Amino acid sequence: MVFSASVGSVALPPPSVRVSAKRWSSVVVAAAHEPFPSFLPKLIDRIHDPFARRLAMRIQRLPVPVRFSENPIMSSCVKPLIQKKETPIVLLHGFDSSCMEWRYAYPLLEESGFETWAIDILGWGFSDLEKLPACDVVSKREHFYQFWKSYIKRPMILVGPSLGSAVAVDFTVNYPEAVEKLVLIDASVYAEGTGKLATLPKAVAYAGVYLLKSLPLRLYANYLTFYNVSFSTSLDCTNVGRLHCLMPWWDDATVGFMTSGGYNVSSLIEKVYTISQLQVYEVKQKTLIIWGENDRIISNKLAVQLHCELPDAVIRQIPNCGHIPHLEKPSSVVKLIVEFVQREAKKLDKCVTQV
Repeated sequence: MVFSASVGSVALPPPSVRVSAKRWSSVVVAAAHEPFPSFLPKLIDRIHDPFARRLAMRIQRLPVPVRFSENPIMSSCVKPLIQKKETPIVLLHGFDSSCMEWRYAYPLLEESGFETWAIDILGWGFSDLEKLPACDVVSKREHFYQFWKSYIKRPMILVGPSLGSAVAVDFTVNYPEAVEKLVLIDASVYAEGTGKLATLPKAVAYAGVYLLKSLPLRLYANYLTFYNVSFSTSLDCTNVGRLHCLMPWWDDATVGFMTSGGYNVSSLIEKVYTISQLQVYEVKQKTLIIWGENDRIISNKLAVQLHCELPDAVIRQIPNCGHIPHLEKPSSVVKLIVEFVQREAKKLDKCVTQV
């Protein structure tokens, strides 16, 4: 789910998105005149926010071969305009969301000089899933790995917000060679999967899923998710947040994920081996933990717990911010990511120079 402040028919970016008048003008003009990909739901035409419209225009589908599907899955993502030699940043999204979560932060990361990918997790987003594959944890993991193997092809800085943090941790433990560093944002990593939802009769599960994509529930979720958003600013962002729910396969994919049991990665974070009197952790990558101080979805006390349990982590909290900082405070999030990456790069350069 996402946030914008709309005035008339043109939505303004949050105050923390700093853009020049020239840059803002170009975004508005481009968003008003370029076509959308034909596979996006028609609701996209009713969304006013130029940043959302502009990012939607860049969504494309790339073929990803997987073992559990006879044909490659045409997988939705936002691909960088230029691929570089430096470590790429790869953005996941949260539960029941899409790459549209990154509409404000993505351009800021690109402007900072990073090769940036925003990828839709299998079963959410805008991929072509007409022949619906399994959308459980194992399938999501393999799909992401095959995407990485086909297109990114080198260690990445993996960014996971909310449930995307569980996706990132699960992926990192299973494919450590693919991840150089982790960024976890308001991480949902201590939940025990989908809990009792996994045992629901299918008829009840489908009824719950129907409610999940309803406009009233999404508006209420926006109220809980953001720190200070008035009702008048919520409708456009609610439409962006539920856009992927209008894909024809969404109901089946969501029920499939719910009844599969979902993600349970807390044991991976806590797991420590002792080898020759040395402690070896499952998650070894250096990690940046970002948290909104006013998160009403996941307590920031869990941020402290996560910081204590990961062997090589730093923690940064963003004041006056709710559960999705990359939408509410995108400039702050991008600044923290850039500083995290550049600080580590400088340390490496210093070590190389001293050798």
